[in-house]
Amino acid sequence: MTDTSPDRRGLLAALSAYALWGVFPLYWALLASVPSLQIIAHRVVWCVVFVLVYLAVRGMLPALREAFGNPRLLRLLLLSAGLIGLNWAVYIWAVTHGEVVEASLGYFINPLVSVVLAVLVVGERLRRVQWAAVGLAALGVLWLSTRHEGVPWIALVLAVTFGFYGLVRRYAVIDAIPGLAVENLVLLPLALGWLVWSELAGSAAFLHQPGWKDLLLVFGGALTALPLIGFAYGARRIPLSLIGLLQYLAPTLQLICGVLLLGEPFVAEQAMGFGMIWAALAIYAADGWRRARRRVPAAA
Repeated sequence: MTDTSPDRRGLLAALSAYALWGVFPLYWALLASVPSLQIIAHRVVWCVVFVLVYLAVRGMLPALREAFGNPRLLRLLLLSAGLIGLNWAVYIWAVTHGEVVEASLGYFINPLVSVVLAVLVVGERLRRVQWAAVGLAALGVLWLSTRHEGVPWIALVLAVTFGFYGLVRRYAVIDAIPGLAVENLVLLPLALGWLVWSELAGSAAFLHQPGWKDLLLVFGGALTALPLIGFAYGARRIPLSLIGLLQYLAPTLQLICGVLLLGEPFVAEQAMGFGMIWAALAIYAADGWRRARRRVPAAA
């Protein structure tokens, strides 16, 4: 019989990862006075430092040499680096400009974008229930576009870039942490160049602001990697169906942070659009959960 009960440590690791992703807006909001591109640049630089130390301690540095020696893998990671860099840039801009609610919408939409990409690119087939969920989510986005300050471009950019990022990483055969290291090493020259230019232009924030903000910029790199490490640990130890449900924890916490702690508005028109998308996610998640439960007796 196949055991589908979650490993306790794996569940805790996955929960911690999604919780960290969910409360990130509170962290980045403390750096609202720092230009967004500088935050991204520091995030890349210090993430490289943290991840290289982690890989050295774990004896995983040879994975980097293998990645840089594999042209096809390197091309895929170059593409994924560009996608995740754009995703980070838009997300940080949104948080530091009071758009956390719309950013959370992007990560609610993302699972359904991934479903559409699976159909269009991978050739997977959807059942009627799944198509109904995708259609309902599309109606929710359309409602938000027509009823509340135009097209929710932040949400759509975040959902599409992260959806394509997941698609690219599907074909990039490398573990999560070495892959993150390669992506950030690819972005490192741009990040360092931007920080040097900012310093020469007299607009640099680092070392020209209160020390606690400098520390936040430094630790931001570690906070980029830590949830991914926890997720990678947990994903190997708990059922995929449970991962599918847990992924909605992060945008839910982001929405709560935006509305209750950062004071962003959440009006009736937004609630209607979000409600359609939440209903779509509930339909899709329930269908996946039901099918996963059916497979348990079959495996047994």
